[in-house]
Amino acid sequence: MKFSYAIGVDLGTATVLVNVQERGIVLNEPSVVAINAKTGKVLEVGERAKAMLGRTPDSVEAIRPLREGVISDFEATEVLLRTMLDKVCHGFWYKLFKPAVMVCVPSVISAVERRAVVDACRRAGMGKVYLIREPIAAAIGAGIDITGAKGTLIVDIGGGTTDVSVISLCEPVVETTLKIAGDVFDDTVIRYVRKNYNLLIGSKTAEEIKQVIGCAYPRPELLKMTVKGRDLISGMQGEAELDSEEIRAALAEPVQEILESVHSVLEKTPPELLADISETGIIFTGGGAMLHGLAKLAGEAFNLPSALAEDPITCVARGTIKALDMPEFTRE
Repeated sequence: MKFSYAIGVDLGTATVLVNVQERGIVLNEPSVVAINAKTGKVLEVGERAKAMLGRTPDSVEAIRPLREGVISDFEATEVLLRTMLDKVCHGFWYKLFKPAVMVCVPSVISAVERRAVVDACRRAGMGKVYLIREPIAAAIGAGIDITGAKGTLIVDIGGGTTDVSVISLCEPVVETTLKIAGDVFDDTVIRYVRKNYNLLIGSKTAEEIKQVIGCAYPRPELLKMTVKGRDLISGMQGEAELDSEEIRAALAEPVQEILESVHSVLEKTPPELLADISETGIIFTGGGAMLHGLAKLAGEAFNLPSALAEDPITCVARGTIKALDMPEFTRE
């Protein structure tokens, strides 16, 4: 089905991305809502709300309405989604021609949660509202033709969850979801630095460590990084020098759990589709998949071709727009 105006939304645990037809991705903001804890009034959404994390008085609470891939706060999720859509859907034409919207939702989602997402879109002035599961959107956004009877293995690592799916004929044949992803990587780094250096760091610093020197596979050369935090002994500011090899060792456990999930899915995959995967390999998508060397490690572990999709962070958002042109996902 062709739509005059179409919008795709990646409603992620860590970020919300909005993709507008013929304009591309116009919004990429954190999935955070700041509310007044006493009155329940929403104060800020997105980037401004994230800036409040760890810096708010008791009367202000900065929350993530999606946790570990599921909607934990219906009302906050609705406000988040409606606010993001309002930011990009303004002007006469959007009000006159209500855009169709395709929203990516977690693989594990209840009927009540689905209804909450649809209602939020309609309250934001959208027209037709369609929902698509995250690994399906990721595969489409990665440029994979999933309409045929051919197996494709997608490992989508977001902020809250990792989805491992074998897809054929636009549907998951074998899949699993685990609550180990980018947020767990960050938490693991925080715990490691606290235990080994008596230094307390925040999630923002942990994410920076992961991105700059973090790895799943040994780097060609050792990288070092100095980080600052609160010394747990003196209570004052302290610092520590970290290297890429110790961070690789720290992240080995959550990385191994992801690989074990891939192994479990491969074991349950029908032989015909397994033969397809031996040719097409493993495709990694999502921001968490950008951990250096993760795709290479998986390729060696399973003796399969393994690659990181182009621009993995935006795969899902790009897939939602493409899905609006596919009758498989827009049938009434």
